[in-house]
Amino acid sequence: MVNQTGHILIVEDDLDIRSILSQLLLLEGYDVEEAADGAEALSMLRRRMPPALILLDLMMPVMDGWQLRAELQRDPALADIPVVIVSADVRAEREAPRLGVAGLLKKPLQVEPLLELVHRICGAPGERQSG
Repeated sequence: MVNQTGHILIVEDDLDIRSILSQLLLLEGYDVEEAADGAEALSMLRRRMPPALILLDLMMPVMDGWQLRAELQRDPALADIPVVIVSADVRAEREAPRLGVAGLLKKPLQVEPLLELVHRICGAPGERQSG
């Protein structure tokens, strides 16, 4: 399934972090959707066209990022969506290769590495095709 170029799904339970990420990416010119946990994200992903990128926290209630990533990998319609882990979890770096992620950003987040990774995966906002 084709993804939505420049569309990013933020999966983060911390409202402050989720809002800051969302505002930053919106200012950069990306379309952004938000989910507070893995279950909400999975429901959204199964109802809509896949995003170009998922920014995924690992430590969340209901369904954590580990569980969501496993579900994504099992679902052929969702398995190819690039996922960037955004976490303070010390296991993230060790487990990233097994999770098959496109990148890993440690909390507390730094803006420049985040934007560089998003631009690399989604293209810089000026480079994206509309439609």
